[in-house]
Amino acid sequence: MSVCKGTLSRNGLIAVMTVLALGASASLVHAEEEAVVYLTQTNANIVWTLLGAILVMFMQAGFAMVECGLTRSKNASNILMKNMLDFAVGSMLFVMFGYGLMFGADFSGIFGTDGFFLSSILAPSATRDFDITFWFFQSVFAATAATIVSGSVAERTKFHAYILISIVITGFIYPIAGHWAWGGLTGNAGWLESLGFIDFAGSTVVHSLGGWVALAGAMAVGPRIGKYMPDKKPRAILGHSMPMAGLGVFILWFGWFGFNAGSTTMADGSIGYIALNTSLAGCAGMITAMITVWVRFGKPEASMTMNGVLAGLVGVTAGCSELSPLGAILVGAICGVAVVLVIHFIDSVLCIDDPVGAISVHGVCGALGTLSVGLFASPDFGSASGFIYTGDLSLFGVQLLGVVVFFAWAFGVGTVCFKLIDKLVGLRVSRVEEIKGLDITEHGSEAYNGFQIFSVE
Repeated sequence: MSVCKGTLSRNGLIAVMTVLALGASASLVHAEEEAVVYLTQTNANIVWTLLGAILVMFMQAGFAMVECGLTRSKNASNILMKNMLDFAVGSMLFVMFGYGLMFGADFSGIFGTDGFFLSSILAPSATRDFDITFWFFQSVFAATAATIVSGSVAERTKFHAYILISIVITGFIYPIAGHWAWGGLTGNAGWLESLGFIDFAGSTVVHSLGGWVALAGAMAVGPRIGKYMPDKKPRAILGHSMPMAGLGVFILWFGWFGFNAGSTTMADGSIGYIALNTSLAGCAGMITAMITVWVRFGKPEASMTMNGVLAGLVGVTAGCSELSPLGAILVGAICGVAVVLVIHFIDSVLCIDDPVGAISVHGVCGALGTLSVGLFASPDFGSASGFIYTGDLSLFGVQLLGVVVFFAWAFGVGTVCFKLIDKLVGLRVSRVEEIKGLDITEHGSEAYNGFQIFSVE
């Protein structure tokens, strides 16, 4: 059957309409499939990030047990109070100020300028979105940075002074520095991040920052009574429960999988690889710390070995997504050796009393881990290439800049804050209060009723 020029037969028209309808139907089905995939991935990301946040929150229990175990029984309640305070204050301050300073609209790469009181993400329509989960995840990191300081000033610091310290760290010191390296997570990249600085989960942003504030605090508050002889020779002040400290290390190790693998904020294939690197570094740190202390002091001492685990975990945190498994082992091994040597150096040469080794574990090993990215980052496993693969030190230079800047900021501002707080309310308890223990004198109760010399009355 013929058709006139410019026209279609009835059957041809029906055929064209059928093809168009089928195409539209296929496009609709494809769009619906894409929407389902997107919603599924978004929900998986929310669940994974929330689980990571919960694991990091549980690390507060690990910190509390490590610090309690490595200090004396007469100060156990005080340690627990400070760790609970850090989480409570850290969460509240991050709601009010920290999130906006860290992730708000960028001001010259230095700090955020909006999002205070979560104003930008508390709209009713946003309560089921990823933003709320991301805030919670970041809030537990802020609490971790503050908790690091608790151990270094343990057994001789006034509780109300420590409240002010925790407020300053979580509301000011941590979020501003955090913007420099992590602001880009919300599209507001800070100046250091723009240079190519890499700290995936916080070897420097969280751990070194907390460690350098801890250094400022330990120097400001001074050593515990009886720690140093008149000739400056250190005396060991043993903790009251190594089982408690050991359990705390295992809890921290467990929570670290949320700390590192959770920092993907995405449920994808990388989380198992990051978890593997994390665990391998902790294992290597434990082994090399044990060997180092065994060779140096004649015995495989338990507390140093435990700190080796934490040192390896801290060290790998910056590069857990960039290192090969062999690189993660190497970083953990280096940090395990370093933590023993640096703890001894700080204690015996610098005469700085750090009851739990926080400065060495978090400050020094966090810096070493950050620098290691510039050396060992593998192009086969991550997005960056370190010196051993390229012969180029440019990435190492950026990492070194970040380490130096974070030290200057955390130690400098921390020193000023400790001095101001000392003048305002006083940092240190009296000699009598320190000898009695902070549980009784600061909190009016004993952690272990009947085990101590002094009564509450």
